[in-house]
Amino acid sequence: MLYQPEQTSKSLVTKSTGPGCSSIAYGATEEIGPFRINRGSNLYLNSFSWNIEANLLFLESPVGVGFSYTNTSSDFKEFGDERTAQENLIFLIKWMSRFPQYQYRDFYIAGESYAGHYVPQLAKKINEYNKAFNKPTINIKGFMVGNPDMDKNNDKLGTITYWWSHAMISDTNYNLILRNCNFTADSFSKECNSSIYNAAADFGEIDQYSIYTPKCVRMKQMRKAVLARQTTEYDPCTESYADIYYNRPDVQRAMHANQTAIPYKWTACSDPVFNNWNWRLSDNSMLPIYKELMEAGLRIWVYSGDTDSVIPVTATRFSISKLNLPVKTRWYPWYSGNQVGGRTEVYEGLTFVTVRGAGHEVPLFKPQSALILLKYFLAGKELPRSY
Repeated sequence: MLYQPEQTSKSLVTKSTGPGCSSIAYGATEEIGPFRINRGSNLYLNSFSWNIEANLLFLESPVGVGFSYTNTSSDFKEFGDERTAQENLIFLIKWMSRFPQYQYRDFYIAGESYAGHYVPQLAKKINEYNKAFNKPTINIKGFMVGNPDMDKNNDKLGTITYWWSHAMISDTNYNLILRNCNFTADSFSKECNSSIYNAAADFGEIDQYSIYTPKCVRMKQMRKAVLARQTTEYDPCTESYADIYYNRPDVQRAMHANQTAIPYKWTACSDPVFNNWNWRLSDNSMLPIYKELMEAGLRIWVYSGDTDSVIPVTATRFSISKLNLPVKTRWYPWYSGNQVGGRTEVYEGLTFVTVRGAGHEVPLFKPQSALILLKYFLAGKELPRSY
Protein backbone atom coordinates (compact mmCIF):
# COMPACT_ATOMS: atom_id res chain seq x y z
CA MET A 1 0.00 0.00 0.00
CA LEU A 2 1.43 3.39 -1.05
CA TYR A 3 0.55 6.86 0.26
CA GLN A 4 1.96 9.86 -1.59
CA PRO A 5 2.27 13.47 -0.41
CA GLU A 6 2.00 16.22 -2.98
CA GLN A 7 5.72 16.97 -3.17
CA THR A 8 8.66 15.06 -1.72
CA SER A 9 11.88 13.50 -2.92
CA LYS A 10 11.97 10.98 -0.07
CA SER A 11 10.49 7.48 0.16
CA LEU A 12 9.98 5.45 3.33
CA VAL A 13 9.11 1.75 3.40
CA THR A 14 7.65 0.57 6.69
CA LYS A 15 7.60 -2.85 8.34
CA SER A 16 5.49 -3.73 11.34
CA THR A 17 5.97 -6.01 14.30
CA GLY A 18 5.80 -9.76 14.30
CA PRO A 19 6.78 -12.16 13.20
CA GLY A 20 3.56 -12.35 11.21
CA CYS A 21 1.88 -9.00 11.89
CA SER A 22 0.48 -6.59 9.34
CA SER A 23 2.03 -3.25 8.43
CA ILE A 24 -1.38 -2.21 7.09
CA ALA A 25 -3.12 -3.02 10.38
CA TYR A 26 -0.60 -1.41 12.69
CA GLY A 27 1.50 1.03 10.69
CA ALA A 28 -1.03 2.33 8.17
CA THR A 29 -4.26 2.47 10.17
CA GLU A 30 -3.17 2.66 13.82
CA GLU A 31 -0.07 4.80 13.59
CA ILE A 32 1.38 6.72 10.67
CA GLY A 33 -0.99 6.50 7.69
CA PRO A 34 -3.30 9.36 6.57
CA PHE A 35 -6.42 7.63 7.93
CA ARG A 36 -7.36 5.91 11.15
CA ILE A 37 -10.36 3.74 12.00
CA ASN A 38 -12.89 4.66 14.68
CA ARG A 39 -15.16 2.37 16.69
CA GLY A 40 -17.93 2.87 14.11
CA SER A 41 -15.71 1.19 11.50
CA ASN A 42 -15.28 4.45 9.61
CA LEU A 43 -12.16 6.34 8.58
CA TYR A 44 -11.05 9.71 9.91
CA LEU A 45 -8.06 11.86 9.00
CA ASN A 46 -4.80 11.51 10.89
CA SER A 47 -3.43 15.04 11.27
CA PHE A 48 0.03 13.66 12.02
CA SER A 49 0.39 11.22 9.12
CA TRP A 50 3.96 10.55 8.08
CA ASN A 51 3.08 11.05 4.43
CA ILE A 52 3.34 14.77 5.21
CA GLU A 53 7.10 14.21 5.06
CA ALA A 54 7.63 11.22 2.73
CA ASN A 55 6.06 8.73 0.35
CA LEU A 56 4.95 5.77 2.48
CA LEU A 57 5.08 2.18 1.26
CA PHE A 58 3.64 -0.40 3.67
CA LEU A 59 5.14 -3.81 3.04
CA GLU A 60 3.33 -7.00 4.12
CA SER A 61 5.74 -9.88 4.61
CA PRO A 62 6.42 -12.72 4.77
CA VAL A 63 3.70 -14.29 2.64
CA GLY A 64 0.56 -14.99 4.66
CA VAL A 65 0.61 -11.67 6.50
CA GLY A 66 -2.44 -9.47 6.02
CA PHE A 67 -4.00 -9.95 2.59
CA SER A 68 -0.88 -11.55 1.10
CA TYR A 69 -1.31 -15.19 0.11
CA THR A 70 0.21 -18.09 -1.78
CA ASN A 71 -1.16 -21.13 -3.58
CA THR A 72 1.92 -23.15 -2.67
CA SER A 73 1.55 -24.85 0.72
CA SER A 74 5.31 -25.31 1.09
CA ASP A 75 5.66 -21.52 1.29
CA PHE A 76 4.29 -21.75 4.83
CA LYS A 77 7.22 -23.86 5.98
CA GLU A 78 10.41 -22.55 7.53
CA PHE A 79 9.70 -18.84 7.82
CA GLY A 80 12.71 -16.95 9.10
CA ASP A 81 14.80 -13.79 9.09
CA GLU A 82 17.01 -14.57 6.09
CA ARG A 83 14.16 -15.64 3.82
CA THR A 84 12.09 -12.59 4.77
CA ALA A 85 14.95 -10.17 4.10
CA GLN A 86 15.74 -11.75 0.72
CA GLU A 87 12.10 -11.76 -0.40
CA ASN A 88 11.71 -8.13 0.68
CA LEU A 89 14.75 -7.18 -1.39
CA ILE A 90 13.37 -8.98 -4.45
CA PHE A 91 10.05 -7.20 -3.98
CA LEU A 92 11.70 -3.76 -3.80
CA ILE A 93 13.80 -4.42 -6.92
CA LYS A 94 10.67 -5.39 -8.86
CA TRP A 95 8.63 -2.55 -7.35
CA MET A 96 11.23 0.01 -8.42
CA SER A 97 11.14 -1.45 -11.92
CA ARG A 98 7.34 -1.26 -11.99
CA PHE A 99 7.30 2.33 -10.66
CA PRO A 100 10.46 3.96 -12.05
CA GLN A 101 9.42 7.42 -10.82
CA TYR A 102 10.63 6.34 -7.36
CA GLN A 103 14.06 5.21 -8.51
CA TYR A 104 17.13 7.08 -7.24
CA ARG A 105 15.18 9.02 -4.61
CA ASP A 106 16.45 9.12 -1.04
CA PHE A 107 15.16 5.88 0.44
CA TYR A 108 14.64 5.00 4.10
CA ILE A 109 13.23 2.06 6.08
CA ALA A 110 11.33 2.21 9.36
CA GLY A 111 9.69 -0.28 11.69
CA GLU A 112 9.11 -1.30 15.27
CA SER A 113 9.31 -4.29 17.61
CA TYR A 114 10.40 -7.42 15.67
CA ALA A 115 11.06 -5.10 12.74
CA GLY A 116 14.17 -4.48 14.81
CA HIS A 117 15.26 -7.58 12.87
CA TYR A 118 13.44 -6.94 9.59
CA VAL A 119 14.67 -3.37 9.08
CA PRO A 120 18.46 -3.66 9.59
CA GLN A 121 18.50 -7.02 7.80
CA LEU A 122 16.76 -5.52 4.76
CA ALA A 123 19.04 -2.46 4.90
CA LYS A 124 22.03 -4.81 4.84
CA LYS A 125 20.62 -6.70 1.83
CA ILE A 126 20.05 -3.44 -0.05
CA ASN A 127 23.52 -2.15 0.82
CA GLU A 128 25.12 -5.36 -0.46
CA TYR A 129 22.97 -5.35 -3.62
CA ASN A 130 23.87 -1.72 -4.34
CA LYS A 131 27.61 -2.44 -4.42
CA ALA A 132 27.19 -3.76 -7.97
CA PHE A 133 25.91 -0.40 -9.25
CA ASN A 134 27.45 3.05 -9.62
CA LYS A 135 24.00 4.62 -9.30
CA PRO A 136 21.66 2.20 -7.50
CA THR A 137 17.92 2.55 -8.01
CA ILE A 138 17.27 1.83 -4.31
CA ASN A 139 19.16 4.83 -2.98
CA ILE A 140 19.15 3.81 0.67
CA LYS A 141 20.18 6.55 3.09
CA GLY A 142 19.26 5.12 6.47
CA PHE A 143 16.76 3.47 8.76
CA MET A 144 14.84 4.12 11.96
CA VAL A 145 13.49 1.55 14.42
CA GLY A 146 11.23 1.92 17.46
CA ASN A 147 11.23 -0.24 20.61
CA PRO A 148 13.18 -2.78 18.57
CA ASP A 149 14.39 -6.29 19.16
CA MET A 150 18.13 -5.59 19.08
CA ASP A 151 20.01 -8.13 21.15
CA LYS A 152 18.52 -11.20 22.81
CA ASN A 153 20.52 -11.12 26.04
CA ASN A 154 20.26 -7.37 26.60
CA ASP A 155 16.56 -7.39 25.73
CA LYS A 156 15.88 -10.01 28.40
CA LEU A 157 17.89 -8.33 31.14
CA GLY A 158 16.58 -4.88 30.21
CA THR A 159 12.98 -6.09 30.35
CA ILE A 160 13.32 -7.58 33.83
CA THR A 161 15.08 -4.41 34.98
CA TYR A 162 12.22 -2.29 33.65
CA TRP A 163 9.60 -4.42 35.41
CA TRP A 164 11.33 -3.95 38.75
CA SER A 165 12.27 -0.28 38.33
CA HIS A 166 8.67 0.58 37.38
CA ALA A 167 7.19 -1.26 40.39
CA MET A 168 5.58 -3.94 38.24
CA ILE A 169 7.09 -6.82 40.21
CA SER A 170 8.09 -7.36 43.84
CA ASP A 171 11.63 -7.26 45.20
CA THR A 172 11.25 -10.93 46.09
CA ASN A 173 10.40 -12.02 42.55
CA TYR A 174 13.02 -9.71 41.04
CA ASN A 175 15.75 -11.23 43.20
CA LEU A 176 14.55 -14.76 42.37
CA ILE A 177 14.87 -13.98 38.66
CA LEU A 178 18.38 -12.62 39.11
CA ARG A 179 19.31 -15.71 41.12
CA ASN A 180 17.83 -18.27 38.70
CA CYS A 181 18.47 -16.69 35.28
CA ASN A 182 21.65 -16.56 33.25
CA PHE A 183 21.14 -13.67 30.85
CA THR A 184 24.13 -14.64 28.72
CA ALA A 185 22.86 -18.17 28.01
CA ASP A 186 21.28 -19.15 24.70
CA SER A 187 18.16 -20.35 26.52
CA PHE A 188 16.64 -20.04 29.97
CA SER A 189 16.55 -22.87 32.49
CA LYS A 190 13.30 -24.32 33.81
CA GLU A 191 13.88 -22.52 37.12
CA CYS A 192 14.43 -19.21 35.34
CA ASN A 193 11.27 -19.51 33.24
CA SER A 194 9.29 -20.40 36.34
CA SER A 195 10.63 -17.33 38.17
CA ILE A 196 9.68 -15.04 35.28
CA TYR A 197 6.22 -16.61 34.99
CA ASN A 198 5.55 -16.15 38.70
CA ALA A 199 6.79 -12.55 38.60
CA ALA A 200 4.45 -11.71 35.71
CA ALA A 201 1.51 -12.47 38.00
CA ASP A 202 2.48 -9.30 39.88
CA PHE A 203 1.46 -7.14 36.88
CA GLY A 204 -2.28 -7.45 37.31
CA GLU A 205 -4.62 -6.82 34.37
CA ILE A 206 -2.68 -4.13 32.50
CA ASP A 207 -1.64 -3.41 28.94
CA GLN A 208 2.01 -4.46 28.95
CA TYR A 209 2.60 -2.46 25.77
CA SER A 210 1.55 0.75 27.54
CA ILE A 211 1.63 0.33 31.29
CA TYR A 212 -0.07 3.60 32.29
CA THR A 213 -3.04 3.64 29.90
CA PRO A 214 -6.33 1.73 30.26
CA LYS A 215 -6.61 -1.79 28.93
CA CYS A 216 -9.24 -2.46 26.26
CA VAL A 217 -12.47 -3.92 27.63
CA ARG A 218 -15.56 -5.11 25.81
CA MET A 219 -17.68 -2.30 24.44
CA LYS A 220 -20.73 -3.26 26.52
CA GLN A 221 -18.63 -2.98 29.67
CA MET A 222 -17.39 0.51 28.91
CA ARG A 223 -18.73 3.40 30.87
CA LYS A 224 -20.39 6.29 29.05
CA ALA A 225 -17.38 8.46 29.76
CA VAL A 226 -15.17 6.05 27.86
CA LEU A 227 -17.63 5.77 24.99
CA ALA A 228 -17.63 9.55 24.70
CA ARG A 229 -13.86 9.63 24.19
CA GLN A 230 -12.83 11.94 21.37
CA THR A 231 -11.15 10.32 18.39
CA THR A 232 -8.04 12.46 18.88
CA GLU A 233 -7.29 10.68 22.17
CA TYR A 234 -5.69 7.27 22.55
CA ASP A 235 -8.22 4.46 22.29
CA PRO A 236 -7.03 1.13 23.74
CA CYS A 237 -9.47 -0.82 21.55
CA THR A 238 -8.17 0.52 18.23
CA GLU A 239 -6.80 -2.86 17.10
CA SER A 240 -10.27 -4.41 17.27
CA TYR A 241 -11.60 -1.70 14.94
CA ALA A 242 -9.09 -2.70 12.27
CA ASP A 243 -10.23 -6.31 12.57
CA ILE A 244 -13.82 -5.29 11.82
CA TYR A 245 -12.91 -2.82 9.07
CA TYR A 246 -10.66 -5.05 6.98
CA ASN A 247 -13.13 -7.92 7.04
CA ARG A 248 -15.85 -5.76 5.47
CA PRO A 249 -16.56 -6.97 1.90
CA ASP A 250 -16.92 -3.39 0.60
CA VAL A 251 -13.51 -2.45 2.02
CA GLN A 252 -11.88 -5.52 0.47
CA ARG A 253 -13.45 -4.70 -2.91
CA ALA A 254 -12.24 -1.10 -2.72
CA MET A 255 -8.71 -2.30 -1.92
CA HIS A 256 -8.79 -4.99 -4.64
CA ALA A 257 -7.93 -7.41 -1.85
CA ASN A 258 -9.01 -11.00 -1.22
CA GLN A 259 -10.16 -11.40 -4.81
CA THR A 260 -9.56 -15.14 -4.58
CA ALA A 261 -11.99 -15.52 -1.65
CA ILE A 262 -9.49 -16.80 0.91
CA PRO A 263 -11.44 -19.12 3.26
CA TYR A 264 -10.37 -17.43 6.50
CA LYS A 265 -10.74 -14.05 8.15
CA TRP A 266 -8.26 -11.23 7.80
CA THR A 267 -6.30 -10.86 11.04
CA ALA A 268 -3.81 -8.26 12.22
CA CYS A 269 -1.32 -11.04 13.01
CA SER A 270 -1.00 -14.40 11.27
CA ASP A 271 -0.84 -17.46 13.51
CA PRO A 272 0.42 -19.73 10.67
CA VAL A 273 3.37 -17.40 10.06
CA PHE A 274 4.23 -17.07 13.75
CA ASN A 275 3.77 -20.77 14.50
CA ASN A 276 6.00 -21.77 11.57
CA TRP A 277 8.72 -19.24 12.33
CA ASN A 278 12.14 -20.89 12.60
CA TRP A 279 13.63 -19.21 15.65
CA ARG A 280 16.83 -21.24 15.22
CA LEU A 281 17.50 -19.24 12.06
CA SER A 282 16.90 -15.88 13.78
CA ASP A 283 19.99 -13.92 14.75
CA ASN A 284 20.38 -13.44 18.49
CA SER A 285 21.83 -9.98 17.99
CA MET A 286 21.46 -7.23 15.41
CA LEU A 287 24.46 -5.35 16.79
CA PRO A 288 26.97 -6.69 14.20
CA ILE A 289 24.66 -5.45 11.42
CA TYR A 290 24.42 -2.04 13.10
CA LYS A 291 28.21 -1.80 13.13
CA GLU A 292 28.43 -2.82 9.47
CA LEU A 293 25.83 -0.29 8.34
CA MET A 294 27.29 2.52 10.45
CA GLU A 295 30.60 1.89 8.68
CA ALA A 296 28.72 2.06 5.37
CA GLY A 297 27.54 5.56 6.31
CA LEU A 298 23.82 4.89 6.78
CA ARG A 299 21.87 7.20 9.07
CA ILE A 300 20.52 5.16 12.00
CA TRP A 301 18.04 6.33 14.62
CA VAL A 302 16.69 4.15 17.43
CA TYR A 303 13.72 5.45 19.40
CA SER A 304 11.88 4.09 22.40
CA GLY A 305 8.48 4.82 23.93
CA ASP A 306 9.23 4.89 27.64
CA THR A 307 6.01 3.23 28.92
CA ASP A 308 6.43 -0.03 26.98
CA SER A 309 7.30 -3.02 29.17
CA VAL A 310 7.56 -5.58 26.33
CA ILE A 311 10.70 -4.20 24.65
CA PRO A 312 11.38 -1.37 27.07
CA VAL A 313 13.72 1.57 26.97
CA THR A 314 16.10 -0.15 29.41
CA ALA A 315 16.57 -3.06 26.99
CA THR A 316 17.38 -0.66 24.16
CA ARG A 317 19.84 1.32 26.28
CA PHE A 318 21.63 -1.86 27.37
CA SER A 319 21.95 -2.95 23.73
CA ILE A 320 23.23 0.41 22.49
CA SER A 321 25.79 0.53 25.29
CA LYS A 322 27.30 -2.71 23.93
CA LEU A 323 28.20 -0.87 20.72
CA ASN A 324 30.65 1.32 22.71
CA LEU A 325 30.01 4.34 20.52
CA PRO A 326 31.66 7.72 21.19
CA VAL A 327 29.16 10.40 22.25
CA LYS A 328 28.83 13.39 19.90
CA THR A 329 26.02 15.23 21.70
CA ARG A 330 25.33 14.46 25.33
CA TRP A 331 21.90 13.53 26.71
CA TYR A 332 19.37 16.38 26.60
CA PRO A 333 15.56 16.86 26.64
CA TRP A 334 13.92 17.55 23.27
CA TYR A 335 10.62 19.34 22.75
CA SER A 336 7.33 18.53 21.06
CA GLY A 337 5.32 21.74 21.02
CA ASN A 338 5.81 23.40 24.41
CA GLN A 339 6.33 20.12 26.27
CA VAL A 340 9.28 17.78 26.70
CA GLY A 341 8.87 15.14 24.01
CA GLY A 342 11.56 12.88 25.44
CA ARG A 343 15.33 12.73 25.70
CA THR A 344 18.05 12.06 23.19
CA GLU A 345 21.75 11.30 22.91
CA VAL A 346 23.71 11.42 19.67
CA TYR A 347 26.56 8.97 19.12
CA GLU A 348 29.03 8.56 16.29
CA GLY A 349 26.87 6.71 13.75
CA LEU A 350 23.63 6.43 15.74
CA THR A 351 21.03 8.66 17.40
CA PHE A 352 19.03 7.37 20.37
CA VAL A 353 15.69 8.98 21.27
CA THR A 354 13.14 8.36 24.01
CA VAL A 355 9.52 9.44 23.56
CA ARG A 356 7.94 10.51 26.84
CA GLY A 357 4.65 8.83 27.71
CA ALA A 358 4.55 6.62 24.60
CA GLY A 359 3.98 2.89 24.58
CA HIS A 360 5.21 0.20 22.20
CA GLU A 361 3.67 1.82 19.11
CA VAL A 362 5.02 5.34 19.54
CA PRO A 363 2.98 7.10 16.80
CA LEU A 364 -0.25 5.64 18.21
CA PHE A 365 0.33 7.17 21.64
CA LYS A 366 2.26 10.34 20.74
CA PRO A 367 1.49 11.17 17.09
CA GLN A 368 2.79 14.75 17.18
CA SER A 369 6.07 13.75 18.80
CA ALA A 370 6.46 10.88 16.32
CA LEU A 371 6.02 13.21 13.34
CA ILE A 372 8.65 15.59 14.74
CA LEU A 373 10.93 12.59 15.18
CA LEU A 374 10.47 11.60 11.53
CA LYS A 375 10.98 15.14 10.25
CA TYR A 376 14.31 15.56 12.02
CA PHE A 377 15.45 12.05 11.11
CA LEU A 378 14.85 12.66 7.39
CA ALA A 379 16.59 16.04 7.61
CA GLY A 380 19.56 14.57 9.46
CA LYS A 381 19.22 17.17 12.21
CA GLU A 382 19.30 16.92 15.99
CA LEU A 383 15.93 17.16 17.73
CA PRO A 384 14.81 20.61 18.96
CA ARG A 385 16.11 21.73 22.35
CA SER A 386 13.39 24.32 22.95
CA TYR A 387 9.87 25.27 21.88
